[in-house]
Amino acid sequence: MSKLDEKIKSYQEAFKNKVPQETREVMLKATQTLVEQNISKNALKVGDQVNPFVLPNALNNEISLKDELENNDFVVLNFYRGGWCPYCNLELKEFQSILGELKTLNSSLIAISPQTPDASLSTQEKNELSFEVLSDEKNVIAKEFGLVFSLADELKPIYESFKINLPASNDDDSYEIPMPATYVLDKKGTVIFAFIDEDYTKRCEPQLILDIIQKNKS
Repeated sequence: MSKLDEKIKSYQEAFKNKVPQETREVMLKATQTLVEQNISKNALKVGDQVNPFVLPNALNNEISLKDELENNDFVVLNFYRGGWCPYCNLELKEFQSILGELKTLNSSLIAISPQTPDASLSTQEKNELSFEVLSDEKNVIAKEFGLVFSLADELKPIYESFKINLPASNDDDSYEIPMPATYVLDKKGTVIFAFIDEDYTKRCEPQLILDIIQKNKS
């Protein structure tokens, strides 16, 4: 079992012990519905070209994908739901742990969520991240990638009971969030690797990203 998988399993065991079974069943059913809908079929895949974009980082400075591609051989894009999501936090921390190796491979790492810059800054500080954390407000870019869906109505009161306030975090009351996804782009902005899963508990192991980049280096 991979390092990230182990941490996710540990979190799930603890979650089971503190959240009623009835609540967990509602959450699981909502995830299964997404899986059955196969919404990832519309997401960008290997071979697709990514359109250049500019998004604000946690300090409200604009970051350009075009610049990142010009300055690096590869760019890793990680779409996450928000700093309120424990699975996202586990994943972001694991990505932080490979940042040095990515730099050695002349590769850049960027995380993207629909959170406001302020909320992104909190996520960055909480997880001690030294890579860019960008705000894709209203999921404009995530929609271009085909990743966005609306949170099921039955989950809204559950999230509220967990003190998760999506409208405040995203400054948007649509309850739209992206599926977690990880992409590797080559210098031309072409997708050479894509990990997308309707089940938000499934995440891309960072070591796999390093292996893909190493394999594609000329």
